[in-house]
Amino acid sequence: MDFSAVGEKIKELRKQVGLSQKELSHNICTQAQISKIEKGEVLPLSSTLYLISQRLGIDVNYFFDIGTTPRLDYVIETSEQLKAARRNTDYETIKQIVEAEEKNPLFTRNKKHYQILLWHKAIYVYEVDHDFQKALELIDEAIALTFDKVFTEKEIEIFVSRGIFYYEEGFNEEALQIYCKALSQLQKIPHLQDATIKSRLFFNIAKSLTELNKYESSITYCKKGIDWAIKKDNLYLLAHFHYHIGFNYEMQEKFNLASNYMKEALLIFQLVKDTRYTEYIQEKIDGWKEHSNE
Repeated sequence: MDFSAVGEKIKELRKQVGLSQKELSHNICTQAQISKIEKGEVLPLSSTLYLISQRLGIDVNYFFDIGTTPRLDYVIETSEQLKAARRNTDYETIKQIVEAEEKNPLFTRNKKHYQILLWHKAIYVYEVDHDFQKALELIDEAIALTFDKVFTEKEIEIFVSRGIFYYEEGFNEEALQIYCKALSQLQKIPHLQDATIKSRLFFNIAKSLTELNKYESSITYCKKGIDWAIKKDNLYLLAHFHYHIGFNYEMQEKFNLASNYMKEALLIFQLVKDTRYTEYIQEKIDGWKEHSNE
């Protein structure tokens, strides 16, 4: 553990939030102890480091990573680039980043960091190279790097990618089984760092159920997703859940119900300024309106 790196980061964050050493140390330790920590002369107890992290608004694991990984800022920045490319389905960029970094010691010498590269390699191997079996092998390899009896939040997220590959191949039953197992594992985690994982699981389950013509079950999971989004005060996938409920009703030719949910989806998409689907949804609504007038 690099004491000096941890101390430097604590000092940097303390100044960013505008705290003096005395203010940071209040009810945690002495000001002199904070001074020694920042100079790298001592490493605080885990309990002290946790309290310091809470006051600075940082996950305590960040400090442990700082102490064991040089250039952690570079690793974090690369991980964020991969995440952004994944969310934007920019698979060519994912391939470029992974190929540039997969021999970088900053990743290869740390299982958690290398796991991120393997996960995204699986994604581009499937999406760009169209190698389904190889992608599955890479997913399993990535999870095995850190798995120990119970899935972590990150391992669940990686495992879900396995389900997505099956779904895109048309293996809907297999995909559904993977998603349901992931949801079961997720419910064992008392506090989620990323609440959107649960939203994505609900949505993936709902899509698989629709493909299996289980429309009412799909609607149930969409409504669970809506409730979860509202509980977490997060708009992520909220419009998609409303749209997918409308789509399920459309598949059952319940066009009035479909229209109601599509209108709500349209409003939310407009609210978040996401125009990718608005014209398409409006055309559906207008078409049902014309059909009913006839």
